[in-house]
Amino acid sequence: MGLKQTVARQLAPRISELTPGLSTGFVREALNRAIDGVGPLAPAAVAADKQLAEQRGDVERAIHEVIENNVRIAGAQGFATNVGGLVTMAVAIPANVTGLAIIQCRMVAGIAHLRGHDLSDPRVRNAVLALLLGEEHVTELVKKKKLPATPMALATAPVHDPSLDGTISAVVASDIFTRVVGKRLATTVGRRVPVVGGVVGAGADGFATWKVGRYADRELLVRRR
Repeated sequence: MGLKQTVARQLAPRISELTPGLSTGFVREALNRAIDGVGPLAPAAVAADKQLAEQRGDVERAIHEVIENNVRIAGAQGFATNVGGLVTMAVAIPANVTGLAIIQCRMVAGIAHLRGHDLSDPRVRNAVLALLLGEEHVTELVKKKKLPATPMALATAPVHDPSLDGTISAVVASDIFTRVVGKRLATTVGRRVPVVGGVVGAGADGFATWKVGRYADRELLVRRR
């Protein structure tokens, strides 16, 4: 068994102990904090409106800035939570999972707001979470009928289906956790150079956030209230 597999097996129980809230509740809380604001991060709609004002009412340019700003934030937190060795990995993973979820939710919610979607609408909130999965994963889930429709269709559905709330949250939690753990093993175990791991982590989180942002930009069409 290789080094990466050995470390993964040894860390799995510890990571599970440190992330008991990595569930539907965790994802919903991340979404709420992203929309309402947390710490130095302004609420998603407020940050989006600021960009709209700076771009003199140009929605498309404002969306571009929302994406770029959150990509930079994601890269910064990716670096901070990736610097460290194997000893700190189990602690860094929960922080990175939470940070990435909030940042990506904030970005997508900002895009939704600029396109005229009501962030208090549970249908829109489900669409925001679904967009975090990425286009390929969403397409696969729709084909397998694990998701009833695309994010745009979810956001504009005739009625809200409460049963979707838990389903989407669980899938998003699993997806983010899997990506973060995989990245941590690749950067920290594979390279065994902490600072290099931080640089790679920053790039991975930034690129992943950029892809989600571009997907949201394409998927969320204008909706007049």
